[in-house]
Amino acid sequence: MPSACSNTPAAPRVTAAYLQPLLETAAARGVDAAALATAAGLAPDRLAPLPERLSAADYIALLDAGSRLAADPHFGLHVGERVRPGTFSVYGLVLLACRDLGQALEQTQRYEQLAHDLGRSRLAPAGACARYTWTSHYPHASRHLAESVFAGIRTFGSWLAGRPLAPRALAFAHRCPDDADPAEYARVLGAVPAFDAPAHTADFDPALLALALPAADTGMYPLLQQHAERLLRERAQAAGDIVAQVHAAIVRTLAREPARLAGIAAELDMSARTLQRKLADAGATFQQVLDAARHALALDYLRQDGLSLVDIAFLLGFQEQSAFTHAFREWSGMNPGAWRERAQAGLV
Repeated sequence: MPSACSNTPAAPRVTAAYLQPLLETAAARGVDAAALATAAGLAPDRLAPLPERLSAADYIALLDAGSRLAADPHFGLHVGERVRPGTFSVYGLVLLACRDLGQALEQTQRYEQLAHDLGRSRLAPAGACARYTWTSHYPHASRHLAESVFAGIRTFGSWLAGRPLAPRALAFAHRCPDDADPAEYARVLGAVPAFDAPAHTADFDPALLALALPAADTGMYPLLQQHAERLLRERAQAAGDIVAQVHAAIVRTLAREPARLAGIAAELDMSARTLQRKLADAGATFQQVLDAARHALALDYLRQDGLSLVDIAFLLGFQEQSAFTHAFREWSGMNPGAWRERAQAGLV
């Protein structure tokens, strides 16, 4: 079993195990580690030996460099195809011990951060379907990031289930690439995605959540979960209280005015640059903490019938209701009005 992480705070990163499929995909297409690193703006020896961790920004740069050097327009898909249980570190071991696919997806939401800080998963009902949503922490990254994540989830999920799994519908927030090959999307992802969607999503039959995982070692689950929980606590301790402090300061500030980096930093008696550095050390950005605070407040406000969407947008520091609607769709995968209707019906 892997040893516990260091208590030294770290910027957003991917683990060595999560990086490995990318390097293997490049190597299979004749791109060695030194050339890949150089093309991504890194030192030629940065990837050999394999680093214990790599910054998330450097990982994204490697995805793009790999696609260019290999002349592979679907490089992200092919990286995702190479995932295996070890790719996800300790959290991958937890998934191997889950009794069914639903439990595996629940644990993905909690432990994904043990493998990377690229984004976060969410599972929620969506009409007659179950919807998996992946929210990228790097929304301006190329399509290869989201496509590698979805290809990896489908590859590993099919391996866990013992049979190919295919979504009812698949959608990406990025535009359809000019060099897209629908057949390659169908082969790797089990469906041809829609593009320019509000979020990165996969809809599937809710009955799949009860699908038993034939190779599951459920007897190991309690031990592996305890280990994963300890690693989460160590990450939280390494991050310190700065994220919680900023979150609380944002909530207080939004009660009277829009929250800005400089103002929050002044309230916490530090410069804006220092606050940005402390948040980076904790694996977060000011925008991420602001979004999390606004999202939590929005859910509370939407349950209050006396507040209109215009009122809520104002309370959250948005200048226009349309900006709030767009942000909420990014956070929750649906419009705030639709979420309010589901809340009133007791569905959320």
